[in-house]
Amino acid sequence: MSESYDVVVVGGGLLGCLTAWMAARDGARVLLVDKDQVNQHASGQNAGSLHFQLEYRMVEAGEEAARVAAEAMPLHLDAAAMWARLEEEIGESLGVRQTGGLMVAENADQVGMLEFKAELERSWGLDVRTLDRSELDTVAPYLSRDIVAANLSALEGKADARIAAPAVARAAVAAGAAVCARTRLTGASHTPTGWDVTLRETDRTGEVRTRTVRTAAVVIAAGVWTTELGQVFGAGLPTVPLALTMTVTSKVPAFIPHLVQHAGARLSLKQSLDKTVLIGGGWPARLMRDADGAPEFDRKHQLVPRSIAGNARAAVNAVPSLERVPAVRSWVGTTTVAPDQLPLVGAVKGAPGVFVATGGSAFTLGPSFARVLTGLLAGRSPDIDLAPYDPARFTEGSTP
Repeated sequence: MSESYDVVVVGGGLLGCLTAWMAARDGARVLLVDKDQVNQHASGQNAGSLHFQLEYRMVEAGEEAARVAAEAMPLHLDAAAMWARLEEEIGESLGVRQTGGLMVAENADQVGMLEFKAELERSWGLDVRTLDRSELDTVAPYLSRDIVAANLSALEGKADARIAAPAVARAAVAAGAAVCARTRLTGASHTPTGWDVTLRETDRTGEVRTRTVRTAAVVIAAGVWTTELGQVFGAGLPTVPLALTMTVTSKVPAFIPHLVQHAGARLSLKQSLDKTVLIGGGWPARLMRDADGAPEFDRKHQLVPRSIAGNARAAVNAVPSLERVPAVRSWVGTTTVAPDQLPLVGAVKGAPGVFVATGGSAFTLGPSFARVLTGLLAGRSPDIDLAPYDPARFTEGSTP
């Protein structure tokens, strides 16, 4: 067998590229593979939000669910610090702007949730303060008069999802990593020193070539394909795939400096560096499935008109001037969450040398996921307690 590596990273999104770059920078021989192209899927289709506050999906089910979601806050804080220095370390622009984020409220119940959420987040070390209407008049005059309060985190912001992962991939190659696109991991056999993994590569003419490479470790950084890849290694990695709606407007003069989300509605919006406004926040699209109901991630998922309209309505309710801004395009992005809304991060039970990270705000948390995984690959003890994110927590006999 001619090809051997210290680690094979599966998935060419932001997380996979960051892991490949960090591991190669540590001196590891790294192969990064993606079934399609770098940044073709979730990392390149999301809106680039850097959410470090708890999102609406984490608080809509009530205070206990919010407390569980807050267990990921150490990863949020680590990611916030890493995003602040990532462009300098990569040596290219990633479109990062951490100019602050607001979670807005329109009524007393929502304000109560903001106050609870802020206290919870501060208990974990995130600096969040609640602004009243008079403060918002100065800080965010673009907001609707119906907005009565907001939580502000100065760490939040955005990155450019179109350029971030490709820039990191270039840094990984410069550090010595090999990158293979149009390459699927289709099989794995455990060896005394790691794994022999089978790769099926399709060239530009459609010709298929299969080869086996030897590796000491494997990192699954493949988003919605996580559960499928876990099965290749005989491991149960339960994830819930989601298809979500996003819309981009035409360019307008810069007037929204913040990342904006809502305490009582599915909404996330921000103005990008090219002056378009990106609107999302969790409105569902139609996830394509086969005759047995299994998701088919290689098919194009479908927009739902009701979601496009509902998302636009939520955006205009929060920022009224958007009513006069034309929408240019809507599209579907996919993501995955674990059944309990916390990430899966760490070693894969029953598959020595295999590691995984996925779940929830994977673009936001990509740097901290990658740093943790790279440390595990190098045999370093993590400086973040990974117990709440243990991938084995859903298997029979495991402690939640």
